[in-house]
Amino acid sequence: MTNPRSEPTDAYIPADYPRDAPERLERLRGLAWLLDNAIPLPGGFRVGIDALIGLIPGLGDALGALFSAYVINEARYLGAPRRLLARMMINVLIETVIGAIPVAGDLFDAAFKANARNVALLERHHGEPTRSTRGDGLFVVSFFLLLLAIVAAVIAVPILIVVGLVNLF
Repeated sequence: MTNPRSEPTDAYIPADYPRDAPERLERLRGLAWLLDNAIPLPGGFRVGIDALIGLIPGLGDALGALFSAYVINEARYLGAPRRLLARMMINVLIETVIGAIPVAGDLFDAAFKANARNVALLERHHGEPTRSTRGDGLFVVSFFLLLLAIVAAVIAVPILIVVGLVNLF
């Protein structure tokens, strides 16, 4: 006899759970792979386009955070509870804030792989889905506003530093 969780079908998804959940999870797996692991490097290490776009000062980290926010929004749609959403948000905040540090942050970003971590968390939750509430949606919107403020700061700080240096000369 096979384990029902090893062969996901609609029969194992509760009635109030999104019917397109398996397809959404598959798309998120692909996006996480593209963002975190798509490019092989010598020595067997892999990076994704998130690490490459992160090399663009300010803007790259902001774009990476927006891609990561999409993953979190999909998790909310798939019924992830607040506790799981909070763990995912912390992963994104860590990657965004530390990733903004020139050079060292880019190396951290390539190794931390927040999107792959978040999709793995979501897949673990998918085996035991719970219903999302309206409060979960407000929680995610609040996070997006916080993330937007952090992204604005990540973009503004390098610009202010350059402007300050130009004004010195």
